Amino acid sequence: MREELLLKAQSLPAEPGVYLFKDERGEVIYVGKAASLRQRVKSYFQGNPSPKVEAILRRVANLEFMVTDNEVEALILEANLIKLHRPRYNVVLKDDKSYPYIKVTVEEEYPRVLFARRRDDKRARYFGPYTKAGAVYETLRFLRTLFPYRSCSGPVPRPNSRPCLNYHIKRCPGPCTGQVDPEVYRRNIDSLCLFLEGRYRQVLRQLEREMKQAAEELAFERAAVYRDRLQALKLILERQRVVSSRPEDLDVVGLARQEDRAQAVVLLVREGRLIGQESFPLTIAPEEEQGLLTEFLKQYYGVIASSFPSELVLPSPPLEEALVDLLRSRAGFEVKIVVPRRGHKKELLELAEKNAWAALNEGLREAEAQARSLSSLAEALGLPRVPHRIEGYDASHLQGVAPVAVMVVFVGGKPYKSGYRRFALTQPGKPNDYQALRETLYRRFMRARQEEEALAEGRITPQQAKFLPLPDLILVDGGAGQAGVAREVLEELGYDIPVFGLAKEEEWIYPPHQAGNPIILPRSSPALHLLQRVRDEAHRFALGFHRRRREKESLRSLLSEIEGIGPARRSALLRAFPTLEALARASVEELARVPGMTRPAAEAVYRYFHRSGEIDDKACGH
Repeated sequence: MREELLLKAQSLPAEPGVYLFKDERGEVIYVGKAASLRQRVKSYFQGNPSPKVEAILRRVANLEFMVTDNEVEALILEANLIKLHRPRYNVVLKDDKSYPYIKVTVEEEYPRVLFARRRDDKRARYFGPYTKAGAVYETLRFLRTLFPYRSCSGPVPRPNSRPCLNYHIKRCPGPCTGQVDPEVYRRNIDSLCLFLEGRYRQVLRQLEREMKQAAEELAFERAAVYRDRLQALKLILERQRVVSSRPEDLDVVGLARQEDRAQAVVLLVREGRLIGQESFPLTIAPEEEQGLLTEFLKQYYGVIASSFPSELVLPSPPLEEALVDLLRSRAGFEVKIVVPRRGHKKELLELAEKNAWAALNEGLREAEAQARSLSSLAEALGLPRVPHRIEGYDASHLQGVAPVAVMVVFVGGKPYKSGYRRFALTQPGKPNDYQALRETLYRRFMRARQEEEALAEGRITPQQAKFLPLPDLILVDGGAGQAGVAREVLEELGYDIPVFGLAKEEEWIYPPHQAGNPIILPRSSPALHLLQRVRDEAHRFALGFHRRRREKESLRSLLSEIEGIGPARRSALLRAFPTLEALARASVEELARVPGMTRPAAEAVYRYFHRSGEIDDKACGH
């Protein structure tokens, strides 16, 4: 096999690009970039390979490559492919969901400020990444008090509309009803963006100018608003640590590593003040000997980062010179790389590394606690092995309306949200919890069987499978009856997977069809707490999905009242505008662009939702 791969490597172009090593199942196990594909890939098969290279060569069965125009493009493509495939032998940022950002739609006349997980709108500005969604929502709530903004969609101003609740509680200046001049609103959003960049001095100067101008115009109420914002901002500045006598902008990167776990911490210094810190868990191959810092920098600054410092403070020089070009390309200016030996930057570096070790140790303690919970769970339930992957199922309906079910996944005792699945059920007649569970599990494991066959035939790769791998344990919401239904479905399809029910009232654990023989764990048991987390997460996910589906059915019912909107147009509109807010805020032009819609039909929909303005508060979600 190595001889065949060497021959293939010798035929590669001597150009920049990215190469992918795959195992015999077609799974990507390593992604790399090269200034010369031929020279770089050939080097794997020559000389004395390192332990990491030897480990890769033992598993590699195929090689693919992509040519790029230059090395910077190769770096960015490499980072994106690592994020997509999460190869075993690459350093990989550990989160299974996209990082959250704050999005500002700067090209709109009245820009909106939103939570976002994808940076796919080239007309918007993004701030982040944040490592916790809660931090984004908290920041958005705070920003509303300091720089009131709109978040509703659709054209503004709108005729015959009324201000929403946010306007009345002074969290939005009311552009939808023409309450604020576009230029004044734009200056407010400019201040908000400067604040998110950490340009607090500029924000202070801007607020002071606005306050003085308002006072000169005898607009004392407006001047008081700016005064209050100034005081709030000064209070923030007092709480922030000043780390430099100069107004410098730095990103300071600290690393900590223990075996196959690592942690990267980025301290954000803007205008000489420490304004924040983001922490990123990393997963690394045990054979990874060096290059951890460089690999993190490529992924963070090549894909994730939305803002860049003038100086990047590192514990050691990066191994790849092309990283400097990558930073310049992404930032739009020269980013200086500094490896300090003394002074305040060295102190900041030590602080970043200290925080990285603290975060890593906390993660290790958490992992140990989860491992103990899983071991005690396996012992309590008599499982053949520790349940690394647990799937929880729950169904939801309201008097039979829009019945749904969900599957949540916990891996290593933690939610794995990329594995969550939703099922819109097709039950006729009265709601039946047993039938809902039967349909859900049958569909889930039939899909698993189909994917197993497709994998065996080479039609899909492991990364493309949506219902594999199989779980080590299944938990259903309910008692012995629900667990029995699940067991019957598994037996019908030829799967032998442990399944239990967890009843809400007593918190007893039921094996299939053994109502008189529950497993009763102490309320303080870590194993019970883990099962409760799985069940409660499934319940939360099911309720959210059911609410959205019910809203969609209500919206479908509303559309059926509009003349000229038949089933085909209703479906097309719901695909384009899946929520009441989105549809109510859509302009005639946006409605007319939906496939199958005409201008008269679009005008009819627009008139329906704007006939009295009564829908405005609902559409804003207040």
